Amino acid sequence: MRNLIIFLRRYFNFFLFLLLEVICFVFVFRTNNHQRAVYLNSANGVSGKIYTKYNDVQYYFHLKATNDSLVTENMRLHNELASSYDIRDTTEVIKFDTLRKYSNDTARKVLSTEVRKFLYREAKVINNSVNQEINTITIRRGSKDGVRPNMGVIGPNGVVGVVRSVSENYAVVISLLYKSRGTGNSSNFGVSARLRNSGETGTVGWDGMNASYVQMKDIPRSAKLHKGDTVVTSGYSAVFPEDLPVGYIDTFYVSDKSSTAYTIRLKLATNFYNLQYVYVIENLLRDEQTRLEDSTRNLLK
Repeated sequence: MRNLIIFLRRYFNFFLFLLLEVICFVFVFRTNNHQRAVYLNSANGVSGKIYTKYNDVQYYFHLKATNDSLVTENMRLHNELASSYDIRDTTEVIKFDTLRKYSNDTARKVLSTEVRKFLYREAKVINNSVNQEINTITIRRGSKDGVRPNMGVIGPNGVVGVVRSVSENYAVVISLLYKSRGTGNSSNFGVSARLRNSGETGTVGWDGMNASYVQMKDIPRSAKLHKGDTVVTSGYSAVFPEDLPVGYIDTFYVSDKSSTAYTIRLKLATNFYNLQYVYVIENLLRDEQTRLEDSTRNLLK
């Protein structure tokens, strides 16, 4: 019984001391503006740090949603690029998905009609290889999404490759990192490209060495080359629009004295080691173009 009384007395004294401390703090803050300001500033600093940490945690868990929204926005911007449309000289025939440009005066005359040629679709990368002779990328879009073989594929920074095969929900892309199984370092998969500054065209292919670099060939020795110059798609194929980044000049050389062309080493615009989203490009006029070209070749045989 005595121990219980001692225990209760000890805790009573503790709570009484604590109550007196609180009362003292109240009187100090009520009568001393400086002390009150110091306390409020300290409390605001602590709460600010807590809110900052909380917002950082929220931001981390919303990163995926933010990234997805940026990918969707990039797709929309790609679809609005001028290079995604063909300009028509006549306004008599208006096709689906067209843009009309009008004069700025009150007459509002139709200056041109632009028919969509390229359509972009975003896709999530779910598999990717960089260390093989033939490297492929699997994306989470397939035939039910409108993806078909031979469509071009680009990343956020530049050209990625071409769709090779498609199932209902998936597609496999042959990336630029494709080396021929034949002899030598030549590749049977290449992209038609040009020097942005001077306009000379050549073919870009991979030599199977470094996944960050490709080679560009058939550039005449008369071309003026500088390290860092940009190489873009030429627009000569039905796969890619023109002016999409392919890479940047790193080094260049002539294979032998008798050669009339440079071999250029390009630093790829696309980082294949960190590829999360891509855009599949559909050429809406491709079938018409290829049918006409094939029929013309047959006539010339």
